[in-house]
Amino acid sequence: MKPVVLHACCGPCLLEPLDALRADGFEPLVVYANPNIHPLAEYERRRDVLAEYAAGAEVPVVEVPYDPVLWLEATAGLWRDPAERCRACWRLRLTLAACVAVERGVGTLATTLTVSPYQDAQALDEVAREVCESAGLAYVGRDFRSRYQEAVRRSKELGMYRQNYCGCMLSEVVAARTRAERASRKAQANRG
Repeated sequence: MKPVVLHACCGPCLLEPLDALRADGFEPLVVYANPNIHPLAEYERRRDVLAEYAAGAEVPVVEVPYDPVLWLEATAGLWRDPAERCRACWRLRLTLAACVAVERGVGTLATTLTVSPYQDAQALDEVAREVCESAGLAYVGRDFRSRYQEAVRRSKELGMYRQNYCGCMLSEVVAARTRAERASRKAQANRG
């Protein structure tokens, strides 16, 4: 088995990428590097769900210390530009994971972020390749979006906590607004 550092954002998103990478001959070291997640209780809840699943799957996890100021600095001035803000966020998180890879002598990096159909897969791939090139790592680029529904099914079956926003405070606000608008449209449709 070839070692790979696998950046992971949460337990549900770890399920399918972990299995796929193992099937491809990789043995992941999961890195939980997510200073974007807000608030701290949410960060801890996602971390704990991921760690519990990883322990059962016999995969080691390294947690990069939580420092939301890093995220604020990385995304400063980009808050009204979601595409660029996400790029900066991915760059930060993948750079933190790449540092762990370099420290541990692991020459490859992958991410679970590519399982989400809500992420811009092409932009994420570009950022990941840039980060890996800068760190001297090979990027194990995999588009796991086709496995998203299976990840959802499995996470529900396992009773995993499933968050309803990406993680940052801005995505939480946007997600809440979107849910409220959807509920309002549904209520209007039911009345009319």
